[in-house]
Amino acid sequence: MKSIELDYTKRCAGEPGKGHNRWHPDIPPALEVEPGEEVVLQTRNAFDGEVTTATRPEDLNNVNLGVVHPLTGPVYVQGAQPGDLLEVNILEIEPASWGFTTIIPGFGFLRDLFLDPYIVHWNIRDGFAESPQLPGVRVPGAPFMGTIGVAPSRQLRQEILLREDELLRRGGAVMGPEPLEAVPASEPLASEGLRTVPPREHGGNMDIKQLTAGTRLMLPVFTPGALFSAGDAHFAQGDSECCGTAVEMDCTLHISFRVLSGEAARRNLRFPIFERDEYFTDPSMAAPRRFLASTGMCIADGVNQSEDASLAARNALLTMIQLLMERGWSREQAYCICSVAVDLKISEVVDVPNFVVSAFLPLDIFVG
Repeated sequence: MKSIELDYTKRCAGEPGKGHNRWHPDIPPALEVEPGEEVVLQTRNAFDGEVTTATRPEDLNNVNLGVVHPLTGPVYVQGAQPGDLLEVNILEIEPASWGFTTIIPGFGFLRDLFLDPYIVHWNIRDGFAESPQLPGVRVPGAPFMGTIGVAPSRQLRQEILLREDELLRRGGAVMGPEPLEAVPASEPLASEGLRTVPPREHGGNMDIKQLTAGTRLMLPVFTPGALFSAGDAHFAQGDSECCGTAVEMDCTLHISFRVLSGEAARRNLRFPIFERDEYFTDPSMAAPRRFLASTGMCIADGVNQSEDASLAARNALLTMIQLLMERGWSREQAYCICSVAVDLKISEVVDVPNFVVSAFLPLDIFVG
């Protein structure tokens, strides 16, 4: 068994040989492993020390998002070559005892409506998360890595830069390369490295809650050795992570690798795929027996948009927040509950012009 152990009194920049917060193919490996051997990686939470057990809501106005996300790695997998699939067997995810959920002004799906900071501190114990900020809420754990992936090739990095720059010029939300707070801090890596906020072909910040222990994640390989990294662990999350954070935490990740030679090229697989042989979480949460659901369609202020899933999702979430407020929760509490426990599902995309998105709230998270 090989491992990368962290000093949690330090931030990622304090241990640059063990991690990074930008994607770049020239970041040196922190570890080299053979396919099949178990690898243990300690990881830092998404905010790399910017949020602590003492953080208050007003402190979030000064959070430095340049440090997001600290990743442990890269891990060089012997034999992996461009065009292969790297099968990542997620064996175990050991959660920390503390986590947090935040509303940070300017961040999140409903950032235009939620302008004030808010924080939920979670106590994680015996498979559940509970918080004094959400009394009576008990969220079962289903730990997974929010950010998990391999390095892009030099060619893919350039393609990403060009297309994201073009999107920025069209008015899209893009976070381009930023050397300030970059790890590695050396040039040209700091100025060239891709920010970790968006997911891309090589994986990254996908926030897929089904990537729990027992899942096999297949990542297209773009560089020799694949250069695998992971971080940004979540104890629990709703499908959408709408307020921008889940139950964020440190963790210890156990994985092993298998190299599927030439499979990405042969099958023309450009994006990650994943599979498993059993429930990804307790079936009572995957398909809750008791739930409350709201729906959203692509209609707003008397105007009908055509086939707009984002607007439908927004309407479903706004209704769910209203329903939670009717039960006594504040807007901020309701938004955080949605982010950690409400699943958005696309109910249909064929009945033009209106897509339907449904938001499912499992009622068994409410106790007492």
